[in-house]
Parts: sequence; C-alpha cells; structure tokens
Amino acid sequence: MKTSIFIVVFSCVTSILFAQQSIDTTFVDHKYKEDQFYFSITYELLGKKAKEIKQSGFSSGIHFGVIKDMPINERRNKAFGIGLGLSVNSFNQNMLISPDPDGGYTYQIIDESEITVKRNKFTTYLIEMPLQYRWRTSTAKDYKFWRIYSGVKIGYLLYNSSKFVGSIDDVKLSGIDDFNKLQYGLTLNAGYSTWNFHVYYGLNSIFNDSVKLNGKSVDMNSIKIGLMFYIL
Repeated sequence: MKTSIFIVVFSCVTSILFAQQSIDTTFVDHKYKEDQFYFSITYELLGKKAKEIKQSGFSSGIHFGVIKDMPINERRNKAFGIGLGLSVNSFNQNMLISPDPDGGYTYQIIDESEITVKRNKFTTYLIEMPLQYRWRTSTAKDYKFWRIYSGVKIGYLLYNSSKFVGSIDDVKLSGIDDFNKLQYGLTLNAGYSTWNFHVYYGLNSIFNDSVKLNGKSVDMNSIKIGLMFYIL
C-alpha cells in the first residue's frame, strides 16, 4: 500500500512540474485567494491492529467543511490554510464491544464459527480543524490547476456508536467513554482542479489506553484513503 501511495504522489508531482512550464504567471491579483468548501469520500483502514482484528466489508468515511486561504507570497500560489468541518467514519471489523455489569465495556473477537455476523461496526463523529501548507500552480486567471496541500488535521469526538447484528442478541451502544476525545493526524491532498487524491494517517489511537483485548491495549489508529473535492 505504501508503494502505491508513493507512485500516485510521484506521478502528481511530476505532472505539476511539467505543467508549470506553460502557465502565465505575469498577472498578479493581490486579492486572489483560494477560500474553498471541501468534500471527501474515503476508505477507512485500521492501522497497528492486533492480528486477531480483521476488517470486513467496506468501511467508509464522509468529510466536509470550509477552508480559509491565507497566501504568503506575491504570486499567491503558496499559502497557509485553516478550516472547520465535520467527519463521519465507520469501521466494519470483528471486534465486539459489549457492556459489562460494572458499567464499563468489554472487547472480544467474534468467533464466526459459532456466531453469524450480519454487521459489526463502530462509528465516530468528529468536528475537525484542518491546518495546511498549500502549494499550487494557480494564477488569478487560471481556475484549473495542480495542487499539493500537506498538513495536519485535529479532530474532537462529538459522538460515537457501536452496532452488532447477528445470530445472538443485537448489541447497540453509543457515547462509549473508551474512545479518545482528541484525534489528530497528518494529511496530504494532491491532484488537479476539483479531483484530488487524499490520505490521512492518524498519529494517536482511536481508543484510550484502558481498552484491552486479550490483556493487551487496543492501540489502533485511523488511516483514510480517498478523494478530496474542492469547490470555490
């Protein structure tokens, strides 16, 4: 997977360097900036997961918001960006979260040789703040251009839920205290015009340190790969 990501990013960078040669940069508009709405669809992966944990089906994420563009050079093709948005992330996997008699939660791997699973997932809902360094081939006259936006995204957990549906009693939970309230990671967006490749790599765990599976901490992080759309 890392090799595939490198190839995509390398191809984008190479194309950008060639595209630079044909762009007219003589016209400068000192009010030009790229304030944008964004919308992203991602495939959700669990990183650093224990060998027993397996993902199933399609785990998806939806992310949207707005970014304020703050150019830092005369041509205004380099900028910082700060934004605010919402994010919904669902992870289909085989770890059952269930309540225990003491008011806490237990975590166990579902034995699919004994239990039929129709659905088992947990979902997080976050308010997010993307912070970016933005480089693009744009001018004030050119609204279709190549871009590379790198940075960090800081998220605060507003709500979470877990749902199991199968051959035993359904288990539906929400507001689970074991999720980390603060979640943050590195981001990279690269592409042309509206269509852009997007990747997010979480730097901290989805769950807090108290969550144990077979006596070991569930130190999973979030990895998101998909498409980012920017709309002026």
